Amino acid sequence: MKKVILGLGSNRNYNGLTSLQILSKACASLSEILSFITLSSVYISKPMYYEKQDNFYNMALSGFLDDAILPEVLLEKIHLIEKEFGRNREKEIRNGPRSLDIDIEYIEGLSLNTENLKIPHPKIKERAFVLVPVLEILDKTADEKLMEEFSSYLQNLPDAKDLVKI
Repeated sequence: MKKVILGLGSNRNYNGLTSLQILSKACASLSEILSFITLSSVYISKPMYYEKQDNFYNMALSGFLDDAILPEVLLEKIHLIEKEFGRNREKEIRNGPRSLDIDIEYIEGLSLNTENLKIPHPKIKERAFVLVPVLEILDKTADEKLMEEFSSYLQNLPDAKDLVKI
């Protein structure tokens, strides 16, 4: 079993579900793939990269992945969950509004750089909306080495104070 950290975000309702409901249901779906899940609080953050959109609801999830499941298979399962909650990658604006976005931020002991998957996530160092909830769950799991690494990234981000915990 390998520790996995995912970042989740939503800023668009889908099929009568609010962003908060989508995040909750996505976590339930992810619990069918990962074991021993720990969830962060939900934070409201301003959009990055493409700013003409609503604020995001963001959170992190930590769990354990069976060694028999390859990272690419995990990514495929994540894409199916995103699609179930209204994500259509072919029609969306890059970094624009989405009903559900799930990123693989980290997989224990793995460094991967392929066209479709990069682990650890290459933009984690610039995203307070990922780091703050990740540090919250790492605190719960007492993963001091990762906490130290991710805390060092967060120190360089001025927008960390803009996150609102709900």
